[in-house]
Amino acid sequence: MDTKKPHITVLLNEAVDGLNVKPDGIYLDATYGRGGHSQLILSKLGENGRLIAIDRDLQAAENAKQNKDDPRFSFFHQDFASIKTLLGQQDLLKKVDGILLDLGVSSPQLDQAERGFSFQKDGPLDMRMDRSKGMSAAEWVNEASVEDMKKVFKEYGEEKFALRIARGIETARKIKPISRTIELAEIVDRACPVKDKFKHPATRTFQAIRIFINDELGQLKETLENMFDLLSEGGRMSIISFHSLEDRMVKRFIKEQSRGTSLPKEIPITEDQKNIKFQKIGKAIKASNEEVSLNPRSRSAVLRIAQKC
Repeated sequence: MDTKKPHITVLLNEAVDGLNVKPDGIYLDATYGRGGHSQLILSKLGENGRLIAIDRDLQAAENAKQNKDDPRFSFFHQDFASIKTLLGQQDLLKKVDGILLDLGVSSPQLDQAERGFSFQKDGPLDMRMDRSKGMSAAEWVNEASVEDMKKVFKEYGEEKFALRIARGIETARKIKPISRTIELAEIVDRACPVKDKFKHPATRTFQAIRIFINDELGQLKETLENMFDLLSEGGRMSIISFHSLEDRMVKRFIKEQSRGTSLPKEIPITEDQKNIKFQKIGKAIKASNEEVSLNPRSRSAVLRIAQKC
């Protein structure tokens, strides 16, 4: 495990400030990770405040033990698509004052070769956020059809050479099973006829496989659809995205929910009848030049904030 690089929480103050934390409020950090956002939220809570944190990564569960003696804090090892079930069990539906989501894979996960998220170091081709269950990336690339791989690479990686890459993988796995990150990266490199001088040819493919293996967009879609039933009136959601697919989904959700029911202009309705569920708070926020210089991975981060009406 690589422990040399310190973890820097992206948009730390901006994301937590977006929640407008009340000392006695109830908050949910739906992607605990190393706990950066949670620690800042806890620092703003009084003795009657409460923070619930969840994460499907077992390492996050270990990290959360730093707060085990804080009576305001509780941690659950699960994915964020199951938030509604969890809050229902806690009798907290429509009672949470703020929900924070820091989407995608974290820097510590990328830096650990044994997790298989990155091809910068050789490691087993895994990519699962929760390694205790589900299909690994290696199992998928060795079993999926060319058509299924093409679809995943195109939809989740926006890869224009999706078919070439899928065929390259099919050819390679006939010789021997693909099991290592650098091995897959080299196969993708050979399959791409045109190279981007600023980006490794395998970048989009690795992103696509990771998103698919962990159902990241499906998890986000379900969570957004449940958001109205999770938050209290005036409660806020603060969501950090790292690639365009996630950000478009969050942006579209906020836009649709803040517009309300769409009816022809000639039909007179009151503001209440428009069924507006959320209000956008400010503009999208990106990392400052100073933050990007300290943490280059923050360059692609986009924070969007909305408040339940």
